[in-house]
Amino acid sequence: MVQPEVSVPGTKVALSTASVYPESTATAFEIAARLGYDGVEVMVWTDPVSQDIEALRRLSDFHGVPVLAVHAPCLLITQRVWSTDPWVKLQKARSAAERLGASTVVVHPPFRWQRAYAREFVRGVWRMADETDVRFAVENMFPWRYRDREMLAYAPDWDPTRDDYRHFTLDLSHTATSRTDTLAMLDRMGERLGHIHIADGNGSNKDEHLVPGRGTQPCAEVLSHLGGMGFDGHVVVEVNTRRAMSAAEREEDLAEALAYTRLHLAGGAAGGEAARRLAVPGGTEAPGNPGSDDAGPDAPGARTKGRRR
Repeated sequence: MVQPEVSVPGTKVALSTASVYPESTATAFEIAARLGYDGVEVMVWTDPVSQDIEALRRLSDFHGVPVLAVHAPCLLITQRVWSTDPWVKLQKARSAAERLGASTVVVHPPFRWQRAYAREFVRGVWRMADETDVRFAVENMFPWRYRDREMLAYAPDWDPTRDDYRHFTLDLSHTATSRTDTLAMLDRMGERLGHIHIADGNGSNKDEHLVPGRGTQPCAEVLSHLGGMGFDGHVVVEVNTRRAMSAAEREEDLAEALAYTRLHLAGGAAGGEAARRLAVPGGTEAPGNPGSDDAGPDAPGARTKGRRR
């Protein structure tokens, strides 16, 4: 089995509990601990454990694996999880994140048929973000396609960079499915990028969530960029292992994804540090620690909140 040996201080790599499906949320904690992930992102869905804050806390404590993010129940199959009211879902996701010590709630744009929710979504997410230190990071999605037909299933838009949010989640399987220029989207997100779902894809109509490096997405470039900028969010491995023929094969895939992610984050971090040293006469380190409070506003990794337009 591939054993990841590199780590990047300040950039934690988490395992999405969705990555072990059809195994359980509890199994995700066990695998994350065994492989050396820095934490988990809990996908709240039909598994009762994923909905139970105390059960999640016990799993976290038992395995020594922190919950770094909570993915609100936004999928078609989770329309009745926690509530049928989408705002209640987000309130419960925020409460779960606060109680579990997670820094981020991942949320999808509304489905187009959720008209009232969609009309208030941008303003509502801002209001909720103003009430907590937890980041609400809105995720890029994709048009639904069947053969030669395309359906715009999300509103206000499947591309959140067309609207005004404080934080974004960039999902590289979704950029593949939407056939988006990933690096251009990364650039548009800029300092508002708060969270990453690392995966891969080949641009098919299906949301593939391949192990990074097995598709056509610029996974290495994105990770190197994050490492170089001193990214202070989390990178979450969200891959599809349903076709694994055994538990051992699933763990091989998840170990490979972790090793790949840390390798390219580390390469970017090393390059960024070298560049910072070369930028200062005598090769000394530039003032300010990138990503920290004493970094200047233009320092790599310095972050500012988005502004409402």
